[in-house]
This record gives sequence, C-alpha cells and structure tokens, in this order.
Amino acid sequence: MTSGPTLTDLLTDTVAAAPDSVALVDGGTQPRRVTRAELWRRTVVLRDDLREHGVGEGDCVGVWLPNWSDAVVAQFAVAALGAHVIGINTRYGVAEVAHVLGHARPGAVLVAHDFLHLDLRATLHDAVAAAGVPAPSVAVLTGPGQDPAAPDEVAGYDAGAGAWILTPAGTTGDLDLDALRGTPDGLAVAFTTSGSTGMPKLAAHRGSAVAAHARHVAVAGGWDENSVSLVVLPLSGVFGYVPAFTAIAAGGTALLESTFDTEVVVGHMAEFAVTHLASADDVGGRLMAQWREHPADLSTWRRMLLGDFYGNSMQVAAWTDDELGIPTLGIYGSSETFALAAFWREDDPSPARRRGGGRPVFDGIEVRAVDPVTGGAPAGDEPGELQFRGYNVVDAYLGDDDGAIRARSFTADGWFRSGDLGTVRADGSFDYLCRMGDSLRLRGFLVEPAEIEVRLAEHPAVARTKVVGVTVDGDTRAVAFVEATPGTEPDPAELREWCAATLARFKVPASVHVIDEMPTTVGTNGSKIRAGALRELAEQMIEVES
Repeated sequence: MTSGPTLTDLLTDTVAAAPDSVALVDGGTQPRRVTRAELWRRTVVLRDDLREHGVGEGDCVGVWLPNWSDAVVAQFAVAALGAHVIGINTRYGVAEVAHVLGHARPGAVLVAHDFLHLDLRATLHDAVAAAGVPAPSVAVLTGPGQDPAAPDEVAGYDAGAGAWILTPAGTTGDLDLDALRGTPDGLAVAFTTSGSTGMPKLAAHRGSAVAAHARHVAVAGGWDENSVSLVVLPLSGVFGYVPAFTAIAAGGTALLESTFDTEVVVGHMAEFAVTHLASADDVGGRLMAQWREHPADLSTWRRMLLGDFYGNSMQVAAWTDDELGIPTLGIYGSSETFALAAFWREDDPSPARRRGGGRPVFDGIEVRAVDPVTGGAPAGDEPGELQFRGYNVVDAYLGDDDGAIRARSFTADGWFRSGDLGTVRADGSFDYLCRMGDSLRLRGFLVEPAEIEVRLAEHPAVARTKVVGVTVDGDTRAVAFVEATPGTEPDPAELREWCAATLARFKVPASVHVIDEMPTTVGTNGSKIRAGALRELAEQMIEVES
C-alpha cells in the first residue's frame, strides 16, 4: 500500500501558503469566518485535549456534530494523533448510535449540546447501554460563537467515562507548523454506508487517501484558492465531507450550513460568492424553488455536481444549465469509494453529462464492468457490476474483526464490488445505471429504471418519478410512479404514450400511477426515494386489479 502526504500535511501546507485566508465559514443567522491560522491553532489545542483524555494512535473518536467548524477541527486533530473519526448523524436514533458505538468503539465522542433542541444526551446514554461496550468520554460542544455549557449540563453527559469541555484556543502567537508534520498515516475517517440491507457498514479510509482525493477532486473540478464550496449535506457523510475538504485543500473556503434554511442558504451563496455545490438533487430542488421565488445574484457559481437520489435531478439540471448558465455534472461515489470519485466534465455533451457516472478524477482510479454471474466481461452491450481499484477504495471496515465484510466486498484479484450496475467506455469513463438489485429484466432484456425515469421526467407535467419492477406470473413489469408538477393533472395513459414515442415498446411501463408524494428516507447523504415502499404499493395495486 502506497502512502503519501497525510491529512495533517495537507492542513500544514495550506496554512503555510496563506495563514490569514478564510478556510471555513460557519453559516447560520450569524456567519463566522475561520482563517487557516485559527483552524490550525484550534486543531493543535484539540489534539492535546484528546491526548489528555486517553486518545492515541489507532483509536477512534466519534464526531456527533452538525456542520460546525468544530467537526473539521476534530478531523485534523484526531488525524494528528494517528487516530480516526467516525461521523455520527445528529438525526440518528438509539439503535443507529448503538450500532456505531458497538462497531467503532470510540474512546471519546464530541457531542453537540442543545442543537435544534435534540436530546442527544439521552440518546447517548441509551445507546451506550444498548451497545454493551465501554462508555466513551464525552466532550460537550455548544457551537460557533456560543458560550460553553454549564458544568451541571456537561456532567449530565457523563456515560461512565467522564464529560468535559474543550480548552479554548488562542488567537495570537507564532505558528509552529512543524508541530503537525510527521504524524502517522493510519485510518483517518470512517463513513456509514447507506444501510439498504440491515444496519450500515462503517467504511474507513487512510489519511493519505483523503488528502490525495481532496487534491485530485480539486484539480478535476476546478477548485482553487478563490473557490467557495457550499456544504449543506452533513460532514458525517461522504457527500458532505469530500466537498468541504476539497475546498480546504485547494486553498479555498468551505461554507458550512448546519441547518438547511433555503432563504438563508441562497442569501449566503450570494454573500460569500459560492463557486461550487456538490450535493443531492433534493438539496438542489429546494434551492431552485427558493431562487425562483426570490432570485439572488449567483453569478460566481461555476459548477453544480449533482447526484440523483431524489428523482428530480433532470429538473434541477435544467434550472442550473438553462436558466443560470451553470454546467451541471452527474457524479459517482459512495462511502466506500469516496464521493466524487468520478464526474462528467463541462465539455461532455448535455444532457448525457447530467446522469450518474463520469470520468474518474485521477488516472489511478480504475473501473471495470463485470458480468455478476460469470465474473467475465459482459456479453455484447449488456451492463455489468462496476468494480473499482485504487487509492480511493475503502481500506477497512470498523468492527469487521473476522474480515467477513471485507471478504464479501472484494474479488479474489483485489477489485471492490460496488453492487452498482453500469457500463465502462473505452476511454475509462463509465455510466452508472442503478443498483444491481433495482435493474429490470423486461421481455428478456436488462433495463435500468433510470432510462424510463429520464423519459418521464422530460414531460412538463411530471415533477418527480420512480420506476420499480414487480413480478406477475413469472414476468417482470415496470411500474412508474410520478408526482405532478404543481397546477397540472398528468394522465397516466398519455404518459405511457409519451414513453412509447422514444422508448422501445418493452421499456414502456405497464402502468403509471400519479401519487401525491414519494415515500422518502433521510440519510447522511440526503433524502432518497424508498423504492421498496413503492414496490410494495405496486404489488398491492396489481393484486387489487387482479
């Protein structure tokens, strides 16, 4: 395994280049700028605090914080000890937190006090009891610019190993940049996977991989010292984390929004001259609705890197591309391969560049498509499982003591099995089609639901759509669900004719159903449509019709 500059090397380099430049902005109603010098000082102080509380090389620290600059400081400070962080979403309940504690076994946890009036203290106590592992010590944080919690409040977080408040960092004095050089290159961060089957896995990456990826993404996506990356998705998830650290690595700024008030966020996009947004389409859709109601000057915006998690990426792309003149680029990534492992470039043709997949951000990221049954090349034009090899691939799974998860996740020749269906082109770029379990076999042909969804989404009366497959008498049928554009009443028969005008007849959905709202789930990387719930609904409808 090749090791390069570590995360703390990245921090030291960017501080040395421009110590007074702004690295972070804590958003919200009272934005607060954090210079690189301040980021460095806070990192050193927190490193020393953690060391005093028993954190050492190879240990884990839980970061249970919203998008505060404290979360970025924690990542650098923990890495400086040769330890690693596990991000914990503030939306997690007792079972999910207990799962993380049981598999990551953090020696310390940084907890947000009174954030959005969430009772994280009670959740922590219940989760520690449920996990059946040694209790972590707890550092209690109150957020940017806020007074520390009162002693009795801090004491209430003690789950058995003590609770404490961070030491304040100084604001003046020389920067001894050598203090953070030469730290071990071990695991630095772990992300929870989507957890589509059972509880999520905890996919961990080395610090040198994080540093390398941030730099490669910056080059591929045009981040520089003048860039400002809007970060709305949680830093605890890979799709919030990577854009933030990419901006820092490029010498630019990460604008962190701890809550998603669209009026405030659009105002901040104009105020802080946002240049990049890499996010999910539910975020893009809400920003689009806010901007159309109250337009703001977004002339500094350079690129939208968009993931189709919510079913309305085509509408969002049309807004940015056609109304604002901002190129929208489809992306690919995951907790195990890093977010933004690949994305399309501006000179790729539209609308094809709006879809998932792309060009890897670095030549060292290899991708292939493999027949999931034979393990060989797919036959003809058939898609296969996308498999990856390179620095960006997961290094370990926390809690995988017997190596079973890793064994299932990799082929015998060392390629990571993504579980995603796609095709790889001769130039190394690839198209992501869908999760393998979501693909449809219609009249003998393998069809990705996204192809049907894209056609339906082009109809002016369709706001969002999702296609699922159901089996009837041994045959698979494509069933489409759509949400109506406000003020319209789409006709299902007309929508089937709309599909038939451009799609092969076997791809036309057997039925189209107009529903008020898609069932969704909110995760670390944004909202996603619950395909399983729609599949159950489709089966019920077919049973009633029968």
